[in-house]
Amino acid sequence: MNTPKTGSTNPLTGLTSAEAAERLKKYGLNTIPEAKRNPLLVFLKKFWAPVPWMLEVTILLELYLGKNTEAIVIGALLVFNALLSFTQENRAHNALSLLRQKLTVQVTTRRDGQWQRIQAEDIVPGDIIHLRMGDLIPADAILIDGQVEVDQSALTGESLPMEAGAEQMVYAGAVIKRGETTCEITSTGVNTKFGKTAELVREAKTVSHLEEIIFTIVKYLVMADAILVAIITIYALYAQIAWHQILPFALIILVVSVPVSLPATFTVATALGAANLAKQGVLVARLSAIEEAAAMTILASDKTGTITENSLKLNAIRAYPPYREEDVIRFGAQASRAATQDPLDLAILAGAQDRQIQLAGERLDFTPFEPATKRSEALIAQPEGNNLRILKGAPQAITALTGEQDINADVAEFAASGNRVLAVAVGPDSGPFQLVGLLGLQDTPRPDSKTLIEELDNLGVRVVMVTGDDALTAKAVAAQVGIVGEPCSGEKLLNIHQEGTLDCDIFAGVFPEDKFLLVQGLQKSGQIVGMTGDGVNDAPALKQAEVGIAVASATDVAKAAASVVLTKEGLSNILDAVKTSRRIYQRMLTYTLNKIIKTFQISLFLSLGFILTREFVITPLQIILLLFANDFVSMSLATDNVSYSLKPDHWKIPPLMVASFGLALPVLLLSFGFLYVANNVLHLPLNQLQTLMFVMLVFTGQVNVYLVRDRLHFWNSRPSRWMLLGTLADIILVGIFASQGILMTAIPLSYVLISLLVVALYLPCADWIKILIFKLTQIE
Repeated sequence: MNTPKTGSTNPLTGLTSAEAAERLKKYGLNTIPEAKRNPLLVFLKKFWAPVPWMLEVTILLELYLGKNTEAIVIGALLVFNALLSFTQENRAHNALSLLRQKLTVQVTTRRDGQWQRIQAEDIVPGDIIHLRMGDLIPADAILIDGQVEVDQSALTGESLPMEAGAEQMVYAGAVIKRGETTCEITSTGVNTKFGKTAELVREAKTVSHLEEIIFTIVKYLVMADAILVAIITIYALYAQIAWHQILPFALIILVVSVPVSLPATFTVATALGAANLAKQGVLVARLSAIEEAAAMTILASDKTGTITENSLKLNAIRAYPPYREEDVIRFGAQASRAATQDPLDLAILAGAQDRQIQLAGERLDFTPFEPATKRSEALIAQPEGNNLRILKGAPQAITALTGEQDINADVAEFAASGNRVLAVAVGPDSGPFQLVGLLGLQDTPRPDSKTLIEELDNLGVRVVMVTGDDALTAKAVAAQVGIVGEPCSGEKLLNIHQEGTLDCDIFAGVFPEDKFLLVQGLQKSGQIVGMTGDGVNDAPALKQAEVGIAVASATDVAKAAASVVLTKEGLSNILDAVKTSRRIYQRMLTYTLNKIIKTFQISLFLSLGFILTREFVITPLQIILLLFANDFVSMSLATDNVSYSLKPDHWKIPPLMVASFGLALPVLLLSFGFLYVANNVLHLPLNQLQTLMFVMLVFTGQVNVYLVRDRLHFWNSRPSRWMLLGTLADIILVGIFASQGILMTAIPLSYVLISLLVVALYLPCADWIKILIFKLTQIE
């Protein structure tokens, strides 16, 4: 497909809306079609993992022994679990795809003579776009003006950036590292040179700390069960029990230790959390960030746009003779450019427009603000032929070039009122330069910032303010939102990085690259760090932080580096993320506690029961039914109604194991009580005894879920509808199977109902034991 010739669009007007719509129909969206997942292959992979292998070996053994019914049932349950896991993980995949649609690259495009922000996928060949430092290049383009440094390492593997100027090509997927430019799109989508469009969400199967911790716990549980299996095997040999009887039983006990529903439960819990956060304006680029946010202990927050409204206004002006206030504004506006979308530039231009100040003279050259020089420059043509160079930037940087009077007192006066202070100087092209005056721009704190900072503090998250402003401005703004203390910067920041000690809540005069050192220093002190950022130079810090947060106005590079992207200004989104992530942590803690308790109970009961009675107190088939009956309800924990904890959440394995064992003991005693009554009071034959033990284990498994789902009394919060429906379905199905003799020997319905009543009465008794154990082990 041919593309328009370069230069076919007027750079001053851009395409019209009609032209853009026509070209969009012709060339299509600026996207690369994704490789679609093969649903059949994804489903078949559910049968290729350690747990399915154990069950598949058990099926083969049952077939070998002629137990076709048992083999068919185990196979059917294996397929059912695969379908359930496939369905739930597909929901998670769809949730991430939805995030991908919401979290898109935005491009500054000139259409109908006006600069406007549109989605990168909507640009077409011939569009005039403006790129600045930190932007991802959305499609192949040719530069019209400006000089930029381009990082093409993601495309070519070349680590060194490339310089590009007028009439040179830049390619989709590269990053503007320095400078800014206006350019014309030449190719989009599949027609780009590298066939790569810019994207911000990574399709990532993230192995989080949470999964690693749970699998570590399971590893030890499997080892403990392996020891029990070895003991049972030795005892079976001593008791001369046939191998074909003991082997399926031993395999099934090992299966009990493995969390069949863990991957689906974890994925669904985090994906549902991400979808819920997306509704609140928080886009999660990596699902693991949800877990990290639950443990976050400190938030290093940018002042602009997060604590403040990100709505700068020209608030104060001071002119130095022979210049007037009007001259300060005029020269400041001429050294500003609307296309950069820089908040400082836009505020000055708006101030000039409000005062109807005319900007005389053609701008021959413009150098946007550079962090290294702390200034922007403009070259303006003059009628008499001597070009005028205007400097605008940090007062210290400008006075260093003018060599004029000491203005520290004036700067301090402006800053003490919370103003961001800029100095303006003019002179011939090659100098010398003369100071014209100061501009004070104010970005007032958001009305809810103080309250939100207090709420985060109440949740155990310490908020420190990080800003590039001077110490006086930073202190004035911080005081308005309840952050007190003396600002620190420079040497103090270096000390934090080296020593990992933090005794400061306000960081002033911080360069973007300094944030990386700040994050590392905080991490050395054992903090779980959240960091907000918006610029290309913030990217390393956002990647280094456990919770990298790109604010709403962030550049594409910052968004790509962050794990969380906000869509609206302020701290409210961050507070939502903390609360949601802690709820997810509580759900996964419940799942883990429940799994460990069940493993202790079932493994010890079956093993000791076998040794004491010399009989299998439950059949391998019933264990499989039990496994799926309990895991089916456990998966509904992903939707449970839970409250968030008031402190950062951390996994403490030893207390968790102790608490689980402590809670397993009373239910283990209850299990042996059932066994004693079945044997010595009811005198049930083995087949009926096995059915009654199956019913008891299902009901106690259900009770354990409700026992541990709340760290306070079990009646403190209402379970989710799906949990209640899952439990009800389990009880009804188990009652029907046991009383009607489906896949097991029938027992009277009265035995089932009495078992349910006994287990229900056990719940409030065990609840008081739980409260004591959680208090002693500090499980919160």
